[in-house]
Amino acid sequence: MHPLRNAITHLFGKRISPTSLQFRLTLELILLSLLGMGSVTIWASWRMEKTLVSAHKQSLEYIATHFPEQVELYRQMGSVESGVERTIDKLSTPGLLIWVRNVDGQLMSRSSGVNMPSPDLISAVTQTNVPAQPTVFQLGDRYVVLCGSPLTVNGNPLGQVYLLKDITDDQMRLNSGIHGLIWVSIVTMTLLMIAIAKRIRSALQPLEQMSQVASAVSADDLSAAKLQLHRAPDEILGLAQAFNEMLVRLSGSWEQQRQFVGNVSHELRTPLTVISGYLQSLLRRGDNLSTHQQQAVATASAEAERTIRMLQDLLDLARADSGNLHFRLAPVMLNTLVTEIAQMSQKVGNRQVHVLATADDVIACADQDRLQQVLINLVDNAIKYSASDQVVELVVEKTEQQAMIHVRDRGVGIPLAHQTRIFERFYRVDGSVTRSRDGTGLGLAITKSLIEGMNGRICLRSKPGEGSLFTITLPLWTSLS
Repeated sequence: MHPLRNAITHLFGKRISPTSLQFRLTLELILLSLLGMGSVTIWASWRMEKTLVSAHKQSLEYIATHFPEQVELYRQMGSVESGVERTIDKLSTPGLLIWVRNVDGQLMSRSSGVNMPSPDLISAVTQTNVPAQPTVFQLGDRYVVLCGSPLTVNGNPLGQVYLLKDITDDQMRLNSGIHGLIWVSIVTMTLLMIAIAKRIRSALQPLEQMSQVASAVSADDLSAAKLQLHRAPDEILGLAQAFNEMLVRLSGSWEQQRQFVGNVSHELRTPLTVISGYLQSLLRRGDNLSTHQQQAVATASAEAERTIRMLQDLLDLARADSGNLHFRLAPVMLNTLVTEIAQMSQKVGNRQVHVLATADDVIACADQDRLQQVLINLVDNAIKYSASDQVVELVVEKTEQQAMIHVRDRGVGIPLAHQTRIFERFYRVDGSVTRSRDGTGLGLAITKSLIEGMNGRICLRSKPGEGSLFTITLPLWTSLS
C-alpha cells in the first residue's frame, strides 16, 4: 500500500493526507481500475492461449481417437507391426511425432524421416505422466502438446501410443502477444492513474479554495471575504453560496458587536469617571469617616479606576477593529525612549530596570505615544510577574531593515500551551501566581494591535520558572524614508 500511496502523492505533486477525501477517492478509483484492467488482461491472455492451442489439441484428439481404426484397417493387409508403421507414416505431419510402445514398454514403432523423435525426447516423455487429453508441456526450450492413449485392436491391447505436436513457434508468438498486452495494460493504467488523479484534484479544487478562504478569513475582513467559484458542480456552488451567506451574517454580527462594545464603553466611562471623582473627593475630605468606611471607599475608588481603564482598553480595541485608531508614524529614537521608560518604571515601581542598547542610534518608524504605551505595559507586566529582587531588562538592537526591542524578565514564565493564546482578549494563564486583580486581560491584546498598526510584530519566548522574553520588531525609519 505504501508504494501506491507514494505514487499517488507523486501524481499530485505534494504530500496529501491518507485520510483526505482526495486521497481516498483516487486510491479507490485506481484500485477498481487496476482490478478491471487486470481482469481484462488475464481473460484476454487466457482467450489467446485457448484460441492458439485449441486447434492443435483438437488435431491430436482426432488422431488419438482414429489411430486404432487405422491400425485395424492396415493390419488386414499384413501384420500388426506393419499396420502400426503404415498408420504412423500416414498420420505423421510436419511437427507431429508419433511412436508406440508395446505392453512391455519397448519401442514398437515411431515416426521416420524429419519427424523422427529423438531417444532423449522419448525417454523424457516416458518419465512424464502423460495425460490422456492433449496438454501443453515445456520440454527444455520447446513447447509441445502431448497426449497418450492405450492402443487396442479388436479388443487386444497392443501397448501405448504417444502423440506429440511441437508448438514452440505458436507459443512464442502467444508469449510475445501476452507480454505486449501486459505492457499496453501497464501504460494504459499509468495514463489512467494520471487522468484520475488530475480529474479528482480538479473536481475538489473548489473545496480546497473554500478551505483556504476559511482558514485565511479573520474578523477584520469578514465583509470582504467571498468565494468566487466558476464551473463548479451545483452541489459545490450551493455550498459556496451558503458559505458566502454565512460570512455576511458573521460580518454583520461582528460589526454589531464592535459597535455595541464601543457604545457601551463610551457611555459607561462618563458616569464611572464622575463616580470615581466623587469617591476620591470623599476620601480627601473624609476626616469624619471611620477606618472601615475609609477602606470601603478606597476599595470602591480603586475598582472604579480599574473599570475605567478596562473601558478605555475596550474603546482602543474597538477603534483598532474598526480602523479608526490612527497612528502618527514618525522617526523615533529608541535608545532615548527606552531609557526614559526604564527610569520612569524604576521610580514608580521601585524596581531595577536595566537598558542594554547598541552604541549606534536606532531610529524606528513608529508612533511614539503608542510605542510608549506598549513598552510601559510590557515593563509593568515584567515587574508584576517577577520577584522584587529580579532585574527587568530592556534591550535595543537593529538589523539592516528592522529595529528590535526585547523586554526580558526572570519571573514565573508562561507555559508553552498558553503562549499561542496569550495575546487573545481577556485570556489569562491559569494559576494563582499569574492572576492579578490589577489587570484587565486586555493589555497584551492592545499591545499586539498597536504594534501591528505600526507595521511591526510582537512575539514571545518563555519558559516556566525562567522568565519571559517579549520581542517587538519595527521597521527602521531609513528603510521607509
